[in-house]
Amino acid sequence: MNNTTTDIRPVAVDLRDERLQVRGGVRGTARGLVDRLRSGDLVAFPVVAGLIIIWTVLDTSNPTFLSSANLGNLAMESVPVGVMALGIVCVLLVGQIDLSVGSVSGLAAAGMAVLFVNQGWPWPVAVLAALTSGALIGWFYAQVFNRLGVPTFVITLAGLLSFLGIQLGVLGDRGSINIPFDSTLVHFAQTAYVPAWLSYLLALGAATGHFLRGRAHARERSREGLSAHPLRLIALRSGALLALLEFAVWYLNRARGIGWMYVAFVALVVSVHYVLSRTKWGRALYAVGGNAEAARRAGINVRRVYTAALVGCTTLAALGGVLAAARLASANQSSGGGDVNLNAIAAAVIGGASLFGGRGTAFSALLGITVIQSISSGLTLLSLNSAYRFAVTGAVLLLAVALDSVARRSRVSHGRG
Repeated sequence: MNNTTTDIRPVAVDLRDERLQVRGGVRGTARGLVDRLRSGDLVAFPVVAGLIIIWTVLDTSNPTFLSSANLGNLAMESVPVGVMALGIVCVLLVGQIDLSVGSVSGLAAAGMAVLFVNQGWPWPVAVLAALTSGALIGWFYAQVFNRLGVPTFVITLAGLLSFLGIQLGVLGDRGSINIPFDSTLVHFAQTAYVPAWLSYLLALGAATGHFLRGRAHARERSREGLSAHPLRLIALRSGALLALLEFAVWYLNRARGIGWMYVAFVALVVSVHYVLSRTKWGRALYAVGGNAEAARRAGINVRRVYTAALVGCTTLAALGGVLAAARLASANQSSGGGDVNLNAIAAAVIGGASLFGGRGTAFSALLGITVIQSISSGLTLLSLNSAYRFAVTGAVLLLAVALDSVARRSRVSHGRG
């Protein structure tokens, strides 16, 4: 990685965008966006375009795919692995990897089920214990990485095998623990849906929050003497977001509506996005992923950043495992197994998180898991077996990494130019 170019490019792009916005307001902003695309800053447009193509093809093959009932189910099914992918994004931002999220999620699900069902603990305490176990695993990974210098690839690969064995031991001879259907956990993951009237208010609140945040950011930049998005552009964006969200809410409410679990997932994504983009800790993640040595010389505690990223990843993996068990009303030997691990990593990469570190957002997890779950749902409706799903998902993953590599070379070339 050309670290010098990585440090200079965002500044150059921001200055160029500012000049264009001063010249033409909305037109200048559009030109700035095109210029960013040409320089290799692809943002999320390839993912969104790919998702539109996938949905179009699948709906053409089976009109049931874009039905409100199927999309609502698709959203709920995407949450557990999506939460794990959100943790993977944090690790990828610092240029590391976690191959054990599937095993960690399975162990957390097994531990929660044993404490809640077999030991009779209250479900909030059982869930908290599962999340704590996930955090401790991430802390252990960080100690081995920071103190011994063992690559995270090796550490987490060992964790994948070890925690799978511990999961089997926790479940015991029965191999499966059923979670009561009348429990709050199962209700939340399966049958808890937002009332129609409230879903419209939530959409309005999201668009209003987007407008207020954009206006506040613009005023802050103006006070600092920097150019800012004009108020009419902010209002236009917020209005478009409101129209999109209200239409989505109306369409999903034609069936069961929007599940509370999916609303919680989106809220978690937005919260992590705020932390990554607006806090000192978030900026430190990007700095370490872009150039760890430069970040160290700038006074950032690099070891602490690595620790935070790994702890965040394994904690979210544990949360994803708990939600998966609640969704299935069961924790068993296959929890966290199969393609869960690879799908979580693939979702983060497909959504736009770079394997080279320093690039990606929390929305990468949301976009990526939507793509993967759409492929899975569409091929299931077409009565095609898993072989096709694996092949298509692999092809999409390869395409995403290829686009990232091309964009990275383009940024390097643009920076040198």
